[in-house]
Amino acid sequence: MRIGLIDIDGHHFPNLALMKLSAWHKAQGDAVEWAREFGHYDVLYKSKVFTFSTERTFFVSADRIVQGGTGYRDYETTLPEEIEHTCPDYSLYPEFRAAYGFLTRGCPNRCPWCVVPRKEGAIRPHAELSEFIADRKQAILLDNNVLASDFGLSQIEEIVRRGIRVDFNQGLDARIIAECPDIARLLARVKWIRHIRMAYDHATNEEPVMRAIENLKAAGVQPYRMWFYVLVKDVSDAMRRVEQLRAAGCEPFAQPYRDFDHNIKPTQFQRDFAKWVNEKRLFNSIEFNDFEPRKGFKCAQYFQ
Repeated sequence: MRIGLIDIDGHHFPNLALMKLSAWHKAQGDAVEWAREFGHYDVLYKSKVFTFSTERTFFVSADRIVQGGTGYRDYETTLPEEIEHTCPDYSLYPEFRAAYGFLTRGCPNRCPWCVVPRKEGAIRPHAELSEFIADRKQAILLDNNVLASDFGLSQIEEIVRRGIRVDFNQGLDARIIAECPDIARLLARVKWIRHIRMAYDHATNEEPVMRAIENLKAAGVQPYRMWFYVLVKDVSDAMRRVEQLRAAGCEPFAQPYRDFDHNIKPTQFQRDFAKWVNEKRLFNSIEFNDFEPRKGFKCAQYFQ
């Protein structure tokens, strides 16, 4: 069969589902390629991770079209088990040198803005590192709450043993690190690609976030290696959390709140704040009130 693939989000980050589909079909002897305009395929797979990604007009035909992904607000469709547990076809994205995969799926938390509980349910073991690491020395791990799983912790021990450099790019639960110094010490033994990612989404998380920072510091992790997602609803509240992180020597990253189910989009105030925080040349050189995102408008005007 002739198999076509379309990555709706572009090729800025590897699409794990398409890589697994490619590997499985190639193992069956099928011909697999990125879909070509005006081409015809026996099966065409379209995958969309992000809701905001726009589908461009693309003239291609197929006997069967399969689309899936959170970007389509499809929370039910999953890959068949034999495909889900196929080592990804990394040749699709030769510019990316890391391995990609999940050690665990699901999450015990039920954050109202997050689709994971609805899509994946409670946390559970998913795959051992060996299933998708191939011969790679780095891994981007997509787990939503790996520290909440004993299996996940055992796989982090395996990562340490094998000397794999990693990034848990969805973040680690600071509350668990705050409650368990042993986990902080385990994380201090990991080779990180850049940062240990965590989240500081609410003012109510102040105590566990600060304690997690102290536990990691006590284990030997430098604060500049600690990177925090900061959810931005009320900008004044987010500003306080960002300044706390800056004072602690950590790296904040502002994420304006959005809710696709209720069509809630970030305000201009939230977007300007996020731009100031996330562009470090701005964050490290001027105060937010002095930031001029548009000619003739300084952010101090938001507070008048």
